[in-house]
Amino acid sequence: MQRRLIIKGLGASAVALPGLAACGTGGGGDVELSDEPVTIRMTWWGADTRAELTDQAIAAFQKEHPNITVKGEFKDWAGYWDALATTTAANDSPDVIQMDELYLASYGDRGTLLDLADTSDFLDTSGFDAATLATGQIDGTQYAIPIGAGMLASIVNADLFAQYGVELPDDTTWTWDDYAAIANELTEKSGGAINGSGLTGGTDAGSIRYWARLHGNELYGENGDVTLDPAVLASLWEYNLGLAESGGIESAAQSVESQSAGIEGGSLATGKIAMGFGYNTQITPLLAASGADLRLLQLPGSAEADANFIKPSMYWAVSSQSEHPAEAATLVDFLVNHEAAADILGTERGIPANPAMREHVAADLDEGGQLAVDYIESATAGPAVAVTPAGGSGFDPMIQRYTQEVMFGERTPQEAADAFIDELKTEIDAAA
Repeated sequence: MQRRLIIKGLGASAVALPGLAACGTGGGGDVELSDEPVTIRMTWWGADTRAELTDQAIAAFQKEHPNITVKGEFKDWAGYWDALATTTAANDSPDVIQMDELYLASYGDRGTLLDLADTSDFLDTSGFDAATLATGQIDGTQYAIPIGAGMLASIVNADLFAQYGVELPDDTTWTWDDYAAIANELTEKSGGAINGSGLTGGTDAGSIRYWARLHGNELYGENGDVTLDPAVLASLWEYNLGLAESGGIESAAQSVESQSAGIEGGSLATGKIAMGFGYNTQITPLLAASGADLRLLQLPGSAEADANFIKPSMYWAVSSQSEHPAEAATLVDFLVNHEAAADILGTERGIPANPAMREHVAADLDEGGQLAVDYIESATAGPAVAVTPAGGSGFDPMIQRYTQEVMFGERTPQEAADAFIDELKTEIDAAA
């Protein structure tokens, strides 16, 4: 039976991929390194800086493996997914693929990625924490190796706390009630010059996952079903509506303006709010843009439940269509396990997910990088979350649309929650 894979990229057209069932390694048989000259392809998305560093890492790899030639290719985010879908459909996928969590299930479930257990002689995963490694698994099969690791954090502007005489919270004990009280206090003591906080969730999948876990819920089940309770989602919006009414957070219009301005132009970077949420790795651009004393704190409620989680910045995967899986796996091993690669790549793709490589690059980190590393090593992470199922890649813009409708008073939280979950389920069912 022929199966079709629908890949939807942000800003990219949908591409149908026929004939992806039961894809195996192109070479067949045992996975072995060749003594003969071999050429493999490696693809990634990103800008010129990433390409320059990756080319340097490829050169270092080829110096150690002179019979393996690596041809690198890269594109911007939207063009990348169109190209990958097209080449995969043509049975011409690059051997080594930079993969994102949003699309891991779309490719892994259809057999277009190699089970990396088949390459264990060439790719060592023993140095990774089990919870981190699990983020690249689907139904227990290791389809991808995380490159960088991030965690959600509260990002606070200590300068504004000091300016308005508000004490920094104890992030090992604070609750969501504490957060609301502090946000309101900051707004009041500033005389409205700032708001205490921005939105506390509802603009991305990470914030929804965290809130759901605090309430004994999950966004997705292990089988890819949507398990988010509409009442739990509605309670997040109700919390934000209460803070908007008291002035503890920005107005709906200010929130939209801040989000549109991006990380470096948003309200946290420009000192319009004293608290916000983000991933620990975002601290570097925020520090540069704000010039302020920014701190990373654990999220409210962390003491009540292990709701936080490791989020891979991206992964390396090996195509099941590769005719040279051993050489492809050897390249991935070099990129994630070898100091020579870490010296070149540093934290460009995020704080290294491999603890040994993270420790190796720590001495050369800037202030933001060091804060990000310190946070991920001290914050408590719960079990890995389920990988986003096929059809779920449009989650963030979808939740942002519903959050805006709620905050502008166009829907009640419960109405929006019911409608959002119905729409998400429809998208996932359509991609099955």
